Amino acid sequence: MLVASSDAGVKRFVYAASSSTYGDHSGLPRVEDVIGKPLSPYAVTKYVNELYADVIARCYGFKTIGLRYFNIFGPRQDPEGAYAAVIPKWIASLIKNEPVFINGDGEASRDFCYIDNAVQANLLAAATESPEALNQVYNVAVNKRTTLNQLFALIRSLLEPHFSYLKDSVPIYRDFRVGDVRHSLADIGKAKTLLGYVSTRRVGEGLRVAMDWYLKSLSIVKL
Repeated sequence: MLVASSDAGVKRFVYAASSSTYGDHSGLPRVEDVIGKPLSPYAVTKYVNELYADVIARCYGFKTIGLRYFNIFGPRQDPEGAYAAVIPKWIASLIKNEPVFINGDGEASRDFCYIDNAVQANLLAAATESPEALNQVYNVAVNKRTTLNQLFALIRSLLEPHFSYLKDSVPIYRDFRVGDVRHSLADIGKAKTLLGYVSTRRVGEGLRVAMDWYLKSLSIVKL
């Protein structure tokens, strides 16, 4: 796609990178220039995207921007898909009064990023006129950690007014999953400086906005 776009005269290529590129690097917050070894085949493919983009930029002068998304969530995110994220999956399970599973002790943390923030980053990457902002990779996140235990409690509190049976709901803990990182937190300073990115919603605000959509889309309650 990079070569085809360059040959077709496309002015700029903005592509989806991933926080999985940081791999086993344990330092926090994650800074774009310091990564570790990949922990999954998926992470390898996302890192290769960045390598290709960098080489194409160097060899052909083609302008690219990579966006390393951190745990994006929001309305229309499929809870049943093959790559279903934890937030829509847990919401669907709680609404259906099904078990919610947490891998590990629940104290692992992630930088959950509402979709509006990701959309903003995409628009800024596509429209920036700053030469310094091009041929770069950026973290797209909030710079705020939330543990899985905190996330479960927050989702339950938002759903409980609609489903009284969730009052005493607790997650089921099981073994850590191979390849999962313990903590994830993004440094978004580079995106702020070069793109003008400013995160607008934290996890709690994003969940409150997204919850109406999940309730309506699952046809459980009428709001």
